[in-house]
Amino acid sequence: MTALSLLPALMGFALVTLFTPGPNNLMLMASGANFGLRRSVPHMAGVALGFAGMAGLVGLGLARVFEIWPALTAVLRVVSILFLLWLAWKIATAAPKAADAPDTKGTPLTFLQAAAFQWVNPKAWAMSVTATSAYVGDGGLWGVALVVSVFAAMGTVSAGLWTVLGQSLRRLLAKPKRLRAFNIAMALLLVATLWPILAAL
Repeated sequence: MTALSLLPALMGFALVTLFTPGPNNLMLMASGANFGLRRSVPHMAGVALGFAGMAGLVGLGLARVFEIWPALTAVLRVVSILFLLWLAWKIATAAPKAADAPDTKGTPLTFLQAAAFQWVNPKAWAMSVTATSAYVGDGGLWGVALVVSVFAAMGTVSAGLWTVLGQSLRRLLAKPKRLRAFNIAMALLLVATLWPILAAL
């Protein structure tokens, strides 16, 4: 089948995987709640474009590296655990700067940090491998480009929606205690996403 004929199925796959809760979306919601939409734009762009770029490289054959050197999978799992724990700590300890607004002493993730996170995000790996193996079809480079384009476009929308969702909570979280409780809850949910990695060890 051609990549273009698989486009509706690819878009459905992207819709389900990009818009459902996962490490990226939990962090974006926390960023929106703590820093607002404008300050979270680099984080949003890093997630959307970072994952699209990762999917492109996987589609071009990067996944073969892990088949050739299986030990890299174990290394990736360990790095994923450590990085996710660090991000959870960063969210949990984002202390309120003032009592009248959920603006914190911390800083949102930069574009490069968010893009780099995709490489240790287990959900991102599963999505990119599945998308490129199932929806590239016989399109070759054109098929890979189509997958990258769909994920970049829909990922941008998803990142924006989750960040706006977090920002919409800013008034509710205006009191420091509420914001602190929200950050801890987000951190715990992020740690919970480690279960698939730990189960595979």
